[in-house]
Formats: sequence, C-alpha cells, structure tokens
Amino acid sequence: MAGIPLYFVDLQDDLDDFGFEDYGPDCESMRISAFLDIPGQDNLTPLARLEKYAFSDNIFNRQIIARGLLDVLRDFSSNEEDFLTVMEIVVRLSEDAEPTVRTELMEQIPQITIFLQESRSHFPRAFSGYLMPILVRYLTDPNNQVRKATQESLLILLEQDLIDQNDLENKVCPILLELSAPENDDEYKVEAVNIICKMISMLGRKTVEQMLLPRFCDLCSDAKLFQVRKVCAANFGDVCNAVGQEATEKFLIPKFLELCSDSAWGMRKVCAECFMAVSYMTSSEVRRTKLSPLFINLISDPCRWVRQTAFQSLGPFISTFANPSSAGLYVKEDGTLSIRPPQEDVVSGDVLGTSSSPDSHETTRPSQTDPCCYSRSDKPNGMSPERLPANIGSGEADTRHGRKLQGNSAPVENRTADVYNSFLYWRSPLPDISEELELLPLQSHKQSELNPRPSPVCNSYMASREIEKAIQSLQGHMDDPNVQAQVQVLSAALRAAELDSVNQQDGLGVQDRSPTDDKSPSETEIDVPPSMTQATSPESEPAEPVTPPAQIEDIVEDPSSPIKPEDEEGDEDSPWDEEKPKVQDVVPQPLLDQYLSMTDPARAQTVDTEITKHCAYSLPGVALTLGRQNWHCLKDTYETLAADVQWKVRRTLAFSIHELAVILGNKLTAADLVPIFNGFLKDLDEVRIGVLKHLYDFLKLLHADMRREYLYQLQEFLTTDNNRNWRFRYELAEQLILILELYNPRDIYDYLRSIAMALCSDKVSEVRWISYKLIVDILKKFYANGETELGINFIHELVVHFRHSSKWVGRQAFAFICQAVVEEECIPAEQFVVHLLPSLLSLASDPVPNVRVLLAKALKQTLLERAYFTSLGNPHLDAVEKTVQAMQLDKDQDVRFFSAAEPKRPLSSTPLEQSVD
Repeated sequence: MAGIPLYFVDLQDDLDDFGFEDYGPDCESMRISAFLDIPGQDNLTPLARLEKYAFSDNIFNRQIIARGLLDVLRDFSSNEEDFLTVMEIVVRLSEDAEPTVRTELMEQIPQITIFLQESRSHFPRAFSGYLMPILVRYLTDPNNQVRKATQESLLILLEQDLIDQNDLENKVCPILLELSAPENDDEYKVEAVNIICKMISMLGRKTVEQMLLPRFCDLCSDAKLFQVRKVCAANFGDVCNAVGQEATEKFLIPKFLELCSDSAWGMRKVCAECFMAVSYMTSSEVRRTKLSPLFINLISDPCRWVRQTAFQSLGPFISTFANPSSAGLYVKEDGTLSIRPPQEDVVSGDVLGTSSSPDSHETTRPSQTDPCCYSRSDKPNGMSPERLPANIGSGEADTRHGRKLQGNSAPVENRTADVYNSFLYWRSPLPDISEELELLPLQSHKQSELNPRPSPVCNSYMASREIEKAIQSLQGHMDDPNVQAQVQVLSAALRAAELDSVNQQDGLGVQDRSPTDDKSPSETEIDVPPSMTQATSPESEPAEPVTPPAQIEDIVEDPSSPIKPEDEEGDEDSPWDEEKPKVQDVVPQPLLDQYLSMTDPARAQTVDTEITKHCAYSLPGVALTLGRQNWHCLKDTYETLAADVQWKVRRTLAFSIHELAVILGNKLTAADLVPIFNGFLKDLDEVRIGVLKHLYDFLKLLHADMRREYLYQLQEFLTTDNNRNWRFRYELAEQLILILELYNPRDIYDYLRSIAMALCSDKVSEVRWISYKLIVDILKKFYANGETELGINFIHELVVHFRHSSKWVGRQAFAFICQAVVEEECIPAEQFVVHLLPSLLSLASDPVPNVRVLLAKALKQTLLERAYFTSLGNPHLDAVEKTVQAMQLDKDQDVRFFSAAEPKRPLSSTPLEQSVD
C-alpha cells in the first residue's frame, strides 16, 4: 500500500479531487474506498462511481478497487440490493485481463470471506455463489502469480474452516483431481499435488479416503516427474496421520516402500526425514517386519546425505517402538518427543520384561521405586529370561538387581568360577559362551584350590537328563533365532555339567542320569516342572530358563533387604559385567546396533560431523523405549557421549540427564548417572547450565545420604567462566529455592545460607531480587520445622548484613525482606515485632528516598493490613502509625504518596513487582 503513489503518474490531479492527495506511507489506516463518498464533477452515485473505476482504462484504478473491496462491501452491506450489485461487479472484475488486478482481488478473498461469514444471516449464499467460482477458476489461471495467490487463499480458507464440505467435494476436489491427472501440464500437476497434500490434513477422513487418497497413491508412483514424487514423500507423514492406521497399512505403506527405493537420492533423503511420522501410524508388526529392514537400507545408502538424514531420524524411529501407555512417550504436534508423567509408578507385581502379547514387541514400564528387582512371589513359570542377570556373581549386577547370594562367605576374587557357572540366569537372546566354557576346567581347578567349599550357584545345575529333554523339545523350532540361541546355550550347559562332574567329590550322591552322563552334576536331584521344558513355537515367546523355586528364593532377596553384602561393595566394576551382551527384544537388534555405532569416530568422517550430537539428543527416548531392564545396552554409549570432546554433545546430555534419571530409577541413577553428573558439574559453563537448570529434578531422585554430598559442591556454582553470565547465578537462586525442601534446616544453615547471602550481594539487580526471595524461604523453612534458634541467628545476620549496610540497595533489600516475611507469614508475629520491626522502623530516617519508598510500601500495604498490628491494645501499633505519619510529611513526593495512598495491589502482582513500581 505504501508504494501505490509510485505507480501513478498521469491521473494524479484527478485522484487528488477524490481524496488521494493524502494517500501515502503515513496513512495506512485510511479507508481506500473513501473517494466513493466525495462528490465529483461527474455527479455520480457511489455505486455508479464504483462501477466506473472498477472498469476504468487505467490499471491503477482497477487495482485500487480490488484492494478496497472489503471496505466497499461493508459500506453497502446495509442494503441487500446494493450489496448484490457490488458482488456482480466483483465477478466482472475477476475477469480483468491484467494479472496484477486479479492478484489483488484474490489476496482480498480471505478477508471478504470472513466478513461474509459474520454476515451469513443476511447473505447466506454470497460466498458459494460469487467467490467460490472465482477461486476455482483462478486455480487454472495462466498467470503463475495469480495461481500462487489463489493457492495461499485456498489454504487460509481451509485452515479457518470457511469452505462448506459440499463446496469442497463438488468444486475444489474435482478441479484438483483434474489438474493432477497424468495427462495434464507438469507445472499445474506439481502445484495441484502441493495443494492436495496440504488439504488432506485439513479434510475429514472419509472425504480424503474417497476422493484424494487414490490420486495421492497414483502420484507417488509418477514416473515422469521427480518433483511430484518428492512433494508426496515430504507430506507422507501428514497423509498417514490423516487417513489413520488401517488405510496407511493397506494403501500407503506399499507406496512408501517404493519411494524409499527411488533411484533419486533426494527422494530417499525426504523419506528418511518423515520415517518417524510414518512409523507412528503403523502397527508394531508392520513397523518391525517392513519398516525396520527398509530403514536399515537407508542407513547403508550409498549417498552420504541419505545416510546422514537416516541417522538423524534413527533415534526418533526407535522411539516409535515404545508403548505409550506404559512408557509415557508421545509425539508433540511439532514432531518432537516428549515424556508424559506416568499415571502409576509401580507396575503390578513389580515384574519387568516384555509384554505378554507376542505381537506387541513393546516393553512394560518398569517400577518407579525398584527398577530392577522382582518380588519373591514371581515364580519361574512367569519369569522372562531377562529378569535374571547373566553375571550373577558380579558385584555390579548384585547392586542393580538387589540380589544377595546366600551363604557366600568367600572373597569376591575367589568367585571367578561363579561367573561361568551361572548359565541358569540368562537373557534372550543368549550369547555364545563356547570360548569361555573352554576355560572352565582350569578356572574350576583354581577355584577348588582357593575355596574347597562348593559355590551356591554351582549347586544350582540342572540335571543333565532335563537339559537333554529341553534340547529335544526345541529341535522342531530351529528356524527361530531365539530358539537357536537357547539350544546353543543348553548344549554348552550340558558340556559344562559333564566337565564339572569329573571334579566332584567322592561323597556326592549319584543320581539317575541319561546315557550320556556318568555322574550327577549336583548334590541333590532337581525336579523340573513339565511346563519348563515345553516347546516354544516361532510365534510364541522364547523358552524360559529352568530354575527351581527354592533356589530362586535363596538367590533373590526381598526388595526391601540390603542390596548386597558389605564384602561386595568393591566389586562395582566387575569385568564380567562389561562383557554383558547388548541384546534385547524391544526393537530389532540391527536398529539398536546402528544407533550404538553413532559414537564411532569413523561415522563422523563418513556420515556427519555432528552425528554424536543427534545420538545424544535422542538417547532419552531410546532409553525409555528399551526400558530399565535393557539399560546395559546403552550404558557404554552414554558414557562415551559424556566424554565426547564436543561440548555441544555433553551439553545435550546435561540438559536431559534428569529425564534419564526418571527413566532408569533410583538405583541405576546412583550407579551409572551420578558419576557422569559429577563430571558435568566441573565442565564448561555451557554444560553446567544444563545440569543447573534441572538440579532439583535430579537431586530429588537420589538417596538422602548421596544427596547430602552435593551440599559441598553447590558453592562451586558461584564461580563461572564469565562473570558477566549473571543468568547462571539467577538460575542457581531459582534452583536453591526448590532444593530447600530436600534438606534439613541444619544443613541449610550450614551450607545454603552462605550461598544465599553471597547471591544477595550480586552486582546484577535481577539476581539480588530473586535471592531475597530465597532468603525469605530459608527463614520460613527454619520456623516451619521448629528451629527457632536457627531462625533467630539468621535474623540477626540479616540485620547486620542488610539493615546496617553501607549501600542503600542493602537497606532497601531489608525493607523488602521484612515485607515478604510478613506477607508470607514466615515467622510468628511476636517474633517479628521483637527481632525485625525496630530495625525496619529505623529506616524512616534513611537519607536515600528509594529506601524510604519501600519502607512506606511495607508499612502501608502489608503491616497495617494484618490483624495483629491493627488490633486494639497492640503496643507496636502506635510506633508504626507514628512512623507512617512522619513519612507522610517527607520531603520526597514518592514517599509521601506511598505512605498516604490506599494499598494498590493488582491481583496478579508480586512483592517484587510492587517494589519496582
């Protein structure tokens, strides 16, 4: 609008007569159609004058009419006949030969439509009868600029739901289907595809499936134009979301498979970008059997740009394997992953493992209170393989799973053989232990020399005949990889039983065995229930390990019992736990392997230099998908990322470590995350700020004893690499306000009090004001817990530090603190009038007006509103009133105003806001 005077040259004098002499950059609010009301030399009515200039030979006149149509319609809306005449002029104007006029007209259509919607009761068919045909006709306009304006207007009308469903189905959709037909012009086809893809997410599911979905599927296979297929691929996720899971799997997934195998690398790259959105709308079976192999192909694509995009989408794609109801994972509208707080922190029975449904392929959310323990009532029949650790003798395993070995008095270093003899406690799928078993005779010989007493775990061998029965029952299902792994381990167990039987003492009882065994591998015969040796079909869950209930009760302690004996405390970093296979059954193993490889330095050279940052960003979502029981798969990767040389990678982890702590639970957090958290505390400020912003969220998950150790380290947050980074200290004050509830009053007085006082002396005003709030909360904490002595000592320190401060900001802060103490009733009124009121009233003689202003607010707006100070017979009321009266005669105008005026406090105001009025 501001540039219109530049277009006009010849008829400036004529337009000046109609009020255009003031039309310029400074009159944007001017009504463009104002010239219709000014009588001219032609003596025409406004309606006739409108028609004259709408069909003038001058292009500029027609542009002005098109741009001012909304004002014209408002002027003539009071008369139905005149209004319809204007609409007919609009229709004639839409046939203008000048493209700029048609463009101006189309840009006004959304605003005119909104006006007609508001006046629908008077003109119910105005839009459908006059404007809709123009909109449809302009979609095929020969001028590109007109078509672009029409497409934008159409999308605006669809977003605001201003087009009737009947018009969409009978007018808009047919013209789009015609434009996107294979025989149509390529330029029109590309534009029509863009509109169709954007319309699909705005229309009803029924309309989309009946009219647009078949054409969309045909366009995905368009072999002529790469641009058409690319537009379809870019909008594939939105289309899947619009049509639902059933139509996605039936019609769209086959087309998506074709697009992911397209010969153009740009097409495959776009498919990798929308992979998560497509996977989110499919069932777990389709996701596992069709999409997972397809994604592996994209990760190994010969084009580097495709591989780069695929690795960036790998973490989000893995997260779609999670069960939202149990894991609490959901996708926001912008496509980002977020965590919904679980409704129940404890899973029924405290049982971890896979879902009971073979088709779900999803994990059950672990118990919030005890992430890796199961109750004694969990018998072997209902126990999944992953619930028992492979390295039962490892100190770290004992810590995480809350298990305690019964009757184990041997030193930790003398329990090497236990590691190899713990084949009963396996996960699915099981690793190849043939090489380790070759060392078994030597290790068993050394163990017998160091500790003649048999290990309790060694006594849990299954009878060899039962092992053979289990192997025979699985022979018919060797096609299943899980069954093959179990047969392999059972065979290794049988070999171990034969080898170990050679070293048995002569006093051991001999039991009946199969023809392949000569001696019993254990002291007592183990009766195995028949259900433990049943065959497992490929469609069902893998066969579960056989463990006698009595022995399980001996090994597994109650969750409330100590985690492990004191003699096992030093066995946290057992080398056997490091060899724990990184296998699970929640997501396809190749996907997890590719994700774990993102920390490989070679990936940065062949894929993306920031690939580790993408790995760190999506790690909480992957961890939530796998569950606590599979944390061992991600532990090494997380530690590698935490030690990455790029501070951006460490910063990403620092900002999400509190969420990961919630996912893993208290025990795993203490064992694996606390050391990394401690490292972040000593990192760069860019990394430390991530820890600091969620310091309270992380500390509240720790045990009280471990949490108390951080009291000594909080002081370090006062030191920053750049002293100008005041927001770092501001964040520290905010976190300390929350952290107060985690510590007892004595710890707060000894450690946090000094930090709060240091923040109150900060050079930045924002930091000081939030610190005053911290001071008030500390004082409230003391008196709420009955620590009156600590509270009085703290008050005396405040008086010395603030009331008698040599700087006026300190004395002003004292007035604010006293006001906040009264408002929040931090201390009893009797304590306030004894320890704080005399010092507060003495500020009336302060030489700085700002101090006296805040004192006036504190007295007039806070103290005199409390019943304690206004009650008759209160000995302190007289002193307060005299101080207020003296301040009403103050030489400063602001002091007189706040001491005389009635209290003025907005409902949403805070003491801080009031103090800086």
